[in-house]
Amino acid sequence: MSRRSSLPGAAELFRVTGGENPVPVVRAVPDLGAPAADDRPDGTTGARPARQPRTGQRRPTGREKHDEKITVYVSAQELLDLETARLTLRGGYGIAADRGRVVREALAMALADLDAHGEDSILVRRLRGL
Repeated sequence: MSRRSSLPGAAELFRVTGGENPVPVVRAVPDLGAPAADDRPDGTTGARPARQPRTGQRRPTGREKHDEKITVYVSAQELLDLETARLTLRGGYGIAADRGRVVREALAMALADLDAHGEDSILVRRLRGL
């Protein structure tokens, strides 16, 4: 007798559970490789505008559902510093923000500074080790 537990397969986990004509679930996928013109019926093209610097206008997304995800590895000390900052915001300033929101705010600040100051930005100087 095997000591391994038996887990359900994908068909059991993701089967349609109701109705004669179930509504298909469609998830939007960003079109990363659209050609410059693809003859859409509404006259628009699949071309993406060139990224324009938004000097001083960069804002984090805040509290909303995010579809994109990255994994960032941090040291134990960096994680402790992030959690301490989160608790300081909550206890000292009455701002309830999760770690993700704190990171998105910091990212928006760093990218806005890069857009505004370019080579003299804090990000460039720190990455160069200055």
